[in-house]
Parts: sequence; structure tokens; C-alpha cells
Amino acid sequence: MQFVVCNHEAHAQQILDIFNDAILHSTALYDYKPRVFDAMLPWFQAKALHGFPVIGAVNHEGVLLGFASYGTFRAWPAYKYTVEHSVYVHPAHRGKGVGLALMQQLMAAARDQQVHVMVGGIDVENAGSIALHKRLGFTHAGIIRQAGFKFGRWLDLGFYQYILDTPEHPVDG
Repeated sequence: MQFVVCNHEAHAQQILDIFNDAILHSTALYDYKPRVFDAMLPWFQAKALHGFPVIGAVNHEGVLLGFASYGTFRAWPAYKYTVEHSVYVHPAHRGKGVGLALMQQLMAAARDQQVHVMVGGIDVENAGSIALHKRLGFTHAGIIRQAGFKFGRWLDLGFYQYILDTPEHPVDG
């Protein structure tokens, strides 16, 4: 497994396929309808505009096994040192350490970018993702009960956080 910086040209369709599988078959994404390819360019552009990484794990043939990224946690300036992250693994490659490796890469990128807190919003029934985050040292920060409605039922959203030892010199403003 190798790690790459994902880009629209090489990875948009593979990321879209992973997103859409999660939308259709899980509560990992609280979306109802599969995304369309045309939505991927603005997604990549928004990540690039803010300097947010999109890290992919690929096999020796260049097939994307999974990806991880983060983005703005909340839009107010005082949250500038906090990000909300996500990690998705292709269904055929789950349980093989891909998610763990991607998260380790993403956490290193966050440290390099002087992020202080990483937040993951995880459906409380997603035992695999919760176990992964706990293994990495994330702590449970709370639950929003009935935050979403999908597959005919209310969904509870758990929040997990990791506090990094950065930034070296935080500033207001």
C-alpha cells in the first residue's frame, strides 16, 4: 500500500464510487442520494482552496483502497485550529488496516498544518469506525441524539476528538 495526494483527474471516480457505496449501504454518510460525477470537481477545488489534504491509499496497480480528508469544523474564525475529518475505505478492503494507515497519515498532516483538534462525527452504530478512532487515541466527546433520519429510523451521531500538541504558537484573529 502506498499513499498519494488524491486529485480530480486520477481519483474522482474512485472516490465517488466509495462515497456512493457508503450513501446507499450504510449510515457512514447521512446523504440519501448518490452523488454525481460533476460534484467532484467542486469538492476537490474546495479542499485545495483551504489547503485541506485528500490522502489516498492505493495498491501496486494504482487502485484506490480508501481515502481520508478533513475540512472546516465550523465557519467562525475561533475554530480555525479545529477540523472535522472523514475516512472511507472501499468495501473490498475493509478490515485490512487501510483505515488505520490512512488516519495515521491524516493525523500527521494535521500536525504539520498546525491543527489542534480533529473531530469525527460517527454514527453510533458504526462500531468499526468507533473502534478505529479509539485505537488511535480519540476520545468520545458527546452524542447528538436523533441527529439524522435514514433507512426509516432516527440516527444518533457521536463525536470523537483528538487533541494534537499543535499549534506551536496559537494566535487570536
